[in-house]
Amino acid sequence: MTTASPRRTFAIISHPDAGKTTLTEKLLLKGGAIHLAGEVKARGQARRARSDWMKIEQQRGISVTSSVMTFERQGITFNLLDTPGHEDFSEDTYRTLTAVDSAIMVIDAARGIEAQTRKLFEVCRLRSVPIITFINKVDREGLSPFALLDEIADKLALDVSPRMWPIGMGGTYEGLHRIGDATAALPTAVQEEVELAQVGYPDFDVEAYQHGDLTPVFFGSALREYGVDDLIDAIATHAPPPHALPAEPAPVEPEHPEVTGFVFKVQANMDPNHRDRIAFMRLVSGTFRRGMKLTPTGHGKPIAIHSPILFFAQQRELADEAYPGDIIGIPNHGTLRVGDTLSERADVRFTGLPNFAPEILRRVALKDPTKTKQLRKALDDMAEEGVTQVFYPEIGSNWIIGVVGQLQLDVLLSRLDAEYKVAAGLEPSPYDTARWISASDPAKLKAFVDLNKGAMAKDRDGNPVFLAKSAWEVGYVADRYPDVTFAATRER
Repeated sequence: MTTASPRRTFAIISHPDAGKTTLTEKLLLKGGAIHLAGEVKARGQARRARSDWMKIEQQRGISVTSSVMTFERQGITFNLLDTPGHEDFSEDTYRTLTAVDSAIMVIDAARGIEAQTRKLFEVCRLRSVPIITFINKVDREGLSPFALLDEIADKLALDVSPRMWPIGMGGTYEGLHRIGDATAALPTAVQEEVELAQVGYPDFDVEAYQHGDLTPVFFGSALREYGVDDLIDAIATHAPPPHALPAEPAPVEPEHPEVTGFVFKVQANMDPNHRDRIAFMRLVSGTFRRGMKLTPTGHGKPIAIHSPILFFAQQRELADEAYPGDIIGIPNHGTLRVGDTLSERADVRFTGLPNFAPEILRRVALKDPTKTKQLRKALDDMAEEGVTQVFYPEIGSNWIIGVVGQLQLDVLLSRLDAEYKVAAGLEPSPYDTARWISASDPAKLKAFVDLNKGAMAKDRDGNPVFLAKSAWEVGYVADRYPDVTFAATRER
């Protein structure tokens, strides 16, 4: 991008199978980023979308890692962050949502609000991320438009303002009507529905939407491209541009003249031929230019960024300039990590990118003992990416992997084999949960660690971690040691 055109940086969130990947592809098609939409094949065959590049994604037809795609349409630069829909990858999705200014929530017209949709919405609410709702698959049999709107309002405690109305659903579907257009040509029943919707739901209020209190609702079909143009026009017209983001010592405005940004994701081996490692940075302020030097927090030494890249899934181009709201990739070899702030003066640190305590713990069993070094590198790489967390026990040599969901373990084993040529298995762990520990008095922390060596480990950063057999044990031990803090999250 060579000019500071308006930016819209947004994510797409949904429950699995609601049509997120198809909608992503059609937005890219409408934006001119691709010329031919990928084929969504019959059930049982691999679904291949341009944003799903990892081997396990192609095999299973699911997104398991966040992708970034940049495109332009009618003078606006869109930065689309495609997130994993599966709940087992909620940590990656959470961090991605820290890097966007708005989101599209995709809902299946036949299923309504589903569990993962609700979880992701709550993450958006925590950060007051404005949401546009797209009710997908209206060309199939589903719930009535009123039932869907009322469910969104009731379950999410969110005002809804329909912007489109389906003329029939499923087998009776005939098209879409824009709310506010003349209704004289519509069938009488549809006229009555539209009039009732206009009276029964709030008018669209841009300010309420941008504060996260109201969601404009669009109906359509991503597969058939119904309603997609109106959706992307709504993002262009109403979604907020880059704004101030939380930081210490104070929030940083996009107008701040010096370049600042933060790393919200690290991805290794996007190009297996080059064994590369890319840090994804959200630019928050200033005009970034290729070759400039930025200082990462915790590093202290400026690094020159000679080959920053813009993404279209796996395709890349060098970024000579970037502006607030843009996502750029920085090739590096372990220098940059998730949560790092990069700035010209190293006097700012962006906040709000936590690690979450894992819900599943497993021991790693290496099948070839000569591959210990490769295994450690692989586990460290994937811990940096957020695929897993890795804990190194104080006693014993079996490293422990922590994840939020079972599918992450499948991804771990698949990538160990495909990218690192390491054959490994997973065994039950005697532990059920993990907590980061700290204390204001170093002597009391050391005393606790010395007395509980058998349950102590370190994470990949060397922070002390207490491994517990159950949540009950965490509570019991915490009561016995009131001067020690047991944390389920840790700021990166």
